[in-house]
Amino acid sequence: MPTPPLAALPIRRLTLRDLTACADLSEDRGWPREEHKWGLLLSAGKGYGIDDPEGGLVAACVVTEYGAWERPDLGAIGMVLVAGRHARQGIGRRLMRHVVSLMATTPLTLHATPYGRPLYEELGFKVTGRAEMLKGRFTPSGPESAVVTRAATADDLPAILRLDEEVFGSDRTPLITRLPAFADQLRVAEEDGQLIGYTAAWPNMDTHVVGPLIARDTETAKALIASLAARTERPLRTDIDVRHEELLTWAKERGLASIAFNAVMTYGITELPGDWTRRFAPLTVAAG
Repeated sequence: MPTPPLAALPIRRLTLRDLTACADLSEDRGWPREEHKWGLLLSAGKGYGIDDPEGGLVAACVVTEYGAWERPDLGAIGMVLVAGRHARQGIGRRLMRHVVSLMATTPLTLHATPYGRPLYEELGFKVTGRAEMLKGRFTPSGPESAVVTRAATADDLPAILRLDEEVFGSDRTPLITRLPAFADQLRVAEEDGQLIGYTAAWPNMDTHVVGPLIARDTETAKALIASLAARTERPLRTDIDVRHEELLTWAKERGLASIAFNAVMTYGITELPGDWTRRFAPLTVAAG
């Protein structure tokens, strides 16, 4: 039986049963397998993919929706991947057009590598910001901030959700409520009994990714990062909004090095909702 042309292969919803195939696709493109992250995204978001008749996936991506149930006010697109043997044949464009069409009038956002940016611009996405990826072993340098941080408890979750929605500009309950199980550390900063920031460190290959990082100000963000670093032997990795210059300088002085820049892009809106001054780093660039 002849193999159908790529353009005729159907796009379908992915589930957690596709986790290994998604990780294989990551590995095929030279990315880490990242099963842990794929598991979060496929459970909190909606995966879309194209099956390869010879086995595995031709392409995949994930959309994480935020806002009211069945009435999202923002969608974050991530993990857009096409198998190397099928690259440059229009597959990524077809998959993205499918997702954009499904999302209808819902505004969209994504983090684009320099490689992927031309495709997204062709589809109508606009660059609205940049994030700098840092990685390295954090080395404390004298006394740090006096901001009080501690491990989060179950009782903190309602306050974390309220702060997150206020700063992010959309309800992310399905994602944030998965953090306690997903992350190795979940910490909060508080003042006079009020939550003024929170962050998490989650395992990704040999690193701990710092994110999300939401804080009242730069000093609070510094204290939260330092508190995570003090409790792990792994290198840290994070993606910080380039407008937070003071935090970037501070992190680099403590051993984290710049390894990449990604463009923050939007579709249907001119800028992301919420308060960028308190939004320092995403949970992952794949989910915003």
